[in-house]
Amino acid sequence: MNLTLRIPDALVPELSEQFQDMSRAALEAFAAESYAREILSLEQVRELLALPSRWEAQDFLLKHGVWWGLDAREILTDLQTSIRVRESDQ
Repeated sequence: MNLTLRIPDALVPELSEQFQDMSRAALEAFAAESYAREILSLEQVRELLALPSRWEAQDFLLKHGVWWGLDAREILTDLQTSIRVRESDQ
């Protein structure tokens, strides 16, 4: 399937300056968001982005701020728990 994005001409210079390959950047953002919303699995992200291994798919997600197996709320809860435990030990 092909997908077309319409970007206002006035924004193209700024975007193309920041993204060497805007099509790839859009695909990566779509993959990361789809995984974060639990629409795609790790394997499906790997396949969509043509990554050679699940390790590279996990690395990709980390670089895009998506933690496999955990959502942001769970990470924050874990962090708060760690802080409370550490403060109680002092």
